Amino acid sequence: MAAAASLGLTRRAAAAGLAGCALPALLPMRARAAPTASAAPAVLSSPAVLTPKALGAAMLAVGRAGTRLVAVGERGTVLLSDDHGAHWAQARVPLQATLTSVCFVDERTGWAAGHLGTLLRSDDGGQSWQMQLDGLAAAALVETAAQRTGDAAAIKQAQQLVREGADKPFFDLEFTDAERGFAIGAYGLMFATADGGRRWEPWLGRLPNPGSLHLYGVRAAGGTLVVAGEQGLLLRSVDAGASFVPLPSPYKGSFFGLLRTRGGALVAYGLRGSAFRSGDDGAHWDKLDSATPLTVAAGTALPGGGFVLATQAGDLLLARQDTAALRRIPSREPMPVAGIAVAADGALVLASLRGMRRLPAPALD
Repeated sequence: MAAAASLGLTRRAAAAGLAGCALPALLPMRARAAPTASAAPAVLSSPAVLTPKALGAAMLAVGRAGTRLVAVGERGTVLLSDDHGAHWAQARVPLQATLTSVCFVDERTGWAAGHLGTLLRSDDGGQSWQMQLDGLAAAALVETAAQRTGDAAAIKQAQQLVREGADKPFFDLEFTDAERGFAIGAYGLMFATADGGRRWEPWLGRLPNPGSLHLYGVRAAGGTLVVAGEQGLLLRSVDAGASFVPLPSPYKGSFFGLLRTRGGALVAYGLRGSAFRSGDDGAHWDKLDSATPLTVAAGTALPGGGFVLATQAGDLLLARQDTAALRRIPSREPMPVAGIAVAADGALVLASLRGMRRLPAPALD
């Protein structure tokens, strides 16, 4: 589990003292002593430092807001590019917590998530951000929901979350429109909103995840949600999240992400080059031949219907939607990649622990 946890943070997050998200010591570990302080950490109220050094910061995710690229990373760093990733400028962010995921539904409206239970919203294409949730508020919501159920085990778990303070890392975000969205994270955290994040509802009690395994990827389409996590965990809801069931998993290692192709297929990826494709929302999975022992750290759909995966060393794995073969393109400049997006001009943009990188548009043939 330690190896799975370590590489989950390669893709998603780094804690205090970040020297590189790939380091195993930076993952939340079950053996770690739980914090007991209930006061809000100072980083939740301290704006991100505006500095030229932000251009070389460890960046963990990148997405599109219309034609603009928005990248997020350590210490609340948010970078914006309006020339397809050639140049970047730092945005103003009201906190210094590490941000691990970003999702925009149009050119202006988007969210970012990260450590300490942080959920932020932007209404100006990432130029500025407003806090919607932090770890203390998240724990309080879980406790209130548990008290309503009267379930003793759920109440005990919720009270433990409260005692642990703000330490609630989110690892992935998914919004289907400007109102409906989902955030998932460590120890089985899952929150949902139906009003653009004005209110977030804890969904931990809906998930068949008795071991509180970390959740790393979530994708939604229509009323179907699929969640992937450590130890091969796969969960699915076909009733818009009212209930979830576990899915048979094609392997026992950790999944570090999910992507949905333009044709509707799901691709799950993780440890030691593991990648699987499903054409029926996770009921059945076909193994993809990655031809690499390197962990797959990020992935995104391509406009032409295929998809691209990136290993933790920066190698690319290209695929057509209708094939089980992945074509490997070795990295000319090995780098610890954590996120990937397609720019409006077709170029690939990588978020890495050494800043942002732009690569020419890939050819699938």
